[in-house]
Amino acid sequence: MPAAEFDLIERFFAVKKSSNAATELGIGDDCALLSVPAGYRLAITADTMVENVHFLAGTDPYDLGYKLLAVNLSDLASMGAEPVAVTLALTLPDVDESWLERFAEGFFELAAHYRIDLVGGDTTSGPLTLTVQAMGIVPAGQALRRSGARPGDVIYMTGKLGDAGLGLKIAQGHFSCSQQQAALERFNRPKPRVEEGLELRNIARSCIDVSDGLAQDLGHILKQSGVGACLDWEDLPLSNAVKAYIEATGDWTMPLRAGDDYELCFTVPADKAALLTENFTRIGVIEDGPGLRVHRFGTTELLRVQGFEHFSH
Repeated sequence: MPAAEFDLIERFFAVKKSSNAATELGIGDDCALLSVPAGYRLAITADTMVENVHFLAGTDPYDLGYKLLAVNLSDLASMGAEPVAVTLALTLPDVDESWLERFAEGFFELAAHYRIDLVGGDTTSGPLTLTVQAMGIVPAGQALRRSGARPGDVIYMTGKLGDAGLGLKIAQGHFSCSQQQAALERFNRPKPRVEEGLELRNIARSCIDVSDGLAQDLGHILKQSGVGACLDWEDLPLSNAVKAYIEATGDWTMPLRAGDDYELCFTVPADKAALLTENFTRIGVIEDGPGLRVHRFGTTELLRVQGFEHFSH
């Protein structure tokens, strides 16, 4: 791997020209140089995907390239940051040029959509492990955080809930249904809600992306804000495929605990709710009392389900 490292970088990852105004110097030197406009802050995040932990062996490398970038853009979106550049680190068991070509195609398809530059990274030999560090800019004082929720705030989310978790069950052979292709698509190629995150600046009081399950991720907002919440089960945006799964299995908590949706969950003061577009669904309210509750079929109960956790086994 080391002898071929620079050839790999040049062939598959250094061929794209810089397209974002923030990039002063990209791939080709010891470090990249980025320009942050006056009055803005730099938001930085990193995510790693490991084979057989975050994705199944044999997953289409195109989907891996796309998803690896998408999950990082989702973190930037949750803070209302506009993505500008990323770095990429690949640990590969061997040099498979056809795999790298497909991976790069998926990665750069999404990067081009948001005019994001790949400005550096690393390659090494080992178990298949993929890491992206993403950088974005947000006006000073406008970054969305987890700690801003207040009692009386209304809870909203983007998109649908539970489809990616259902897609994983389908990919593992645990469930099948007539709408399963859409669920698999949501699992393999999540849509980062970048535009929605920008829209929420100066409207939302707190925000998080749903990567490890709504119950767990909303729980982070509740903990850091020192509040509780109640979700309205009948208002949750569930697809027909997820509804079919619940009806067939009785597992109604799946969409609350399954990860990989990468939707945004956020809270808004009641007097600003009218500023939201139709892109968002109301799912509950922030309360004084600690804990997460769910109102379902006329009764309210404390929700104790957990989402995905690393090192939990």
